[in-house]
Amino acid sequence: MDALVDAFTGLSDWITSVVFFSVTIGGATLPLVVVWLVVAGTFFTFWLGFMNLRGMRLAIDLVRGRYSNPNDAGEVTHFQALATAVSGTVGLGNIAGVAVAISIGGPGATFWMIIAGLVGMSTKMAECMLGVKFRRQYADGTVSGGPMYYLTDGMKTIGLGGLGKVLAVCFAICMVGGSLGGGNMFQSNQATALIIDVTGGEDGPLGGYAWLIGVIFAVLVGAVILGGIKSIAKVTEKIVPFMGVFYLVSCLIVVLANIPAIPSAIGEIFDGAFTGAGATGGIVGALITGFQRAAFSNEAGLGSSATAHSAVKTSEPATEGFVASLEPFIDTVVICTMTALTIIITGAWNDPDVGDISGVQLTSRAFESVFPWFPYILVVAVVLFAFSTMISWSYYGMKATRYLFRDSPVAENIYKLVFCVFTVIGAAAALAPVINFSDSMIFLLGIFNIIGLYCMAKIIRTEILGYYRRVKSGEIKQTVSAGH
Repeated sequence: MDALVDAFTGLSDWITSVVFFSVTIGGATLPLVVVWLVVAGTFFTFWLGFMNLRGMRLAIDLVRGRYSNPNDAGEVTHFQALATAVSGTVGLGNIAGVAVAISIGGPGATFWMIIAGLVGMSTKMAECMLGVKFRRQYADGTVSGGPMYYLTDGMKTIGLGGLGKVLAVCFAICMVGGSLGGGNMFQSNQATALIIDVTGGEDGPLGGYAWLIGVIFAVLVGAVILGGIKSIAKVTEKIVPFMGVFYLVSCLIVVLANIPAIPSAIGEIFDGAFTGAGATGGIVGALITGFQRAAFSNEAGLGSSATAHSAVKTSEPATEGFVASLEPFIDTVVICTMTALTIIITGAWNDPDVGDISGVQLTSRAFESVFPWFPYILVVAVVLFAFSTMISWSYYGMKATRYLFRDSPVAENIYKLVFCVFTVIGAAAALAPVINFSDSMIFLLGIFNIIGLYCMAKIIRTEILGYYRRVKSGEIKQTVSAGH
C-alpha cells in the first residue's frame, strides 16, 4: 500500500505542474485554466441572453415534470437526472473545498464563488443540452451521451470531425482520471479523515485503519454501480434531497446560534472580496481562490455531468439544458455559501492553527463551536456527500471507458474494479497529492470540452433560445401531468 501511495504522489505532482501553468498577479498565483473556465461561463451568459437567470422558472417546471412525456427516449426522469448530476457535484468540495478556499483566500473568496456559480449556470446549460442532442440510443433502450459523443458527432456536423475526435478521446481519458481522482479518491480521503478525527484522531481506535474505512466505502459503492444508471438514479433521487436538506439545516443551526455575528460576517465577505482585507494575496487572492474552488465544486464547463443528463427521457435537448442550469445554483450559490457562512460566522477560519488542519476538519471546527457533539452530525453529511459523489462519478468513468473501448463490457467491468481499488488508495493517501491529482484531471476536462462548446456556440444558442421562445409563445404546452 505504501508503494502505491508513493507512486501516486509522484505522478500527481508531475501532472499538476503541467496542468496548472500559472502567472503571479499581486502576490497571488493565477492558474490560467481557471481563467479559461470563468471566461467561458461569462461568454455563454451573454451569448444566451442571461437565460441562466431568465429561465429558472422554466427549469423548475421541467424538474417538476410539467413538460414531460414518459414515452420519450431515455432512461431516467428530469428529476432523477438532476439528482444524479447534483450528487456528482455536491460533495466534499462543498465542505472541504470551501474551507480550503476561505483558509487561503479569506472570507472574500465566498463572494467570488457565488459569481462563478451564477455564470457557471450558463456553461452547464450549454454542455448538457449538447449531451442530449448528440447522445446515442441503443436497441435495448439504453443511451450513452456526454462530451465524448457531442465532440465526436456534433463537431462533425460543422465540418470539424477530425478535431472533434481528438478532443473526444483526450476528454474521455481525463474523464477516467477525474472519476478516479476528484470523483472518488478526494471523497474517500476527506470522509475517512473526518471519521478518524471524530473518533479520537490517529491515537483513536480507527487511527491506523484508514484503509479499512476505504474498503467499506469500496464495497458499498460497488454494490450500487453494478446496476448502472437506473440503479444509481434510484439511490441518488433519495439521497440527494435528504442530504441537501440535512446539511443546510445543520448549517442554519450554526448560523442561528451566532445571529449577532451575521452582519459582521457579511461585512467580512464583501470587504475581503473588494479590498482583500484578511485574505492571502489580497483581493486577487480572494477572487482566484473563490473561482478555483467554485469550478472544482460545480464542475461547470468541465462537461462531466452532461453524461448523467444525457440519459434523461426527453425529445427536446434544450429541456435538459435548463434543468442542468440549476446544478451550479444548488451546489455553489446555496450549499457552498452556507458552508462559507458557517465557517466565517464562527471565526473558525481565523484560528491561529488553521494552517495545520485539513479542509473538512476546519468545517468540523465551525460546527463544534456550537455544540461539542455537532461534528458527528457533520460526519453523517460528509459520508452521504462522499458516497453519492462516488457513485455518480463511477458512472461518468464507465461511460468514458465504454467510449474508449468501443462499448466493451469487459473494459467496463475492469474499470469498476479499478474504481473500487482507488477508493481504498484515496482513503490511505495524504490530502495534498489527492487534491493535486483531482484538480489536474478534472480541470483538463474543461480545456477539451470548452473548445467544443465555442465551436458549437451557434447550435447551442439556436436550441436554447428556440425552445424558450416556443414555450413562451404557447407552442409547447404543459403535459397532462402538470401539477402532479
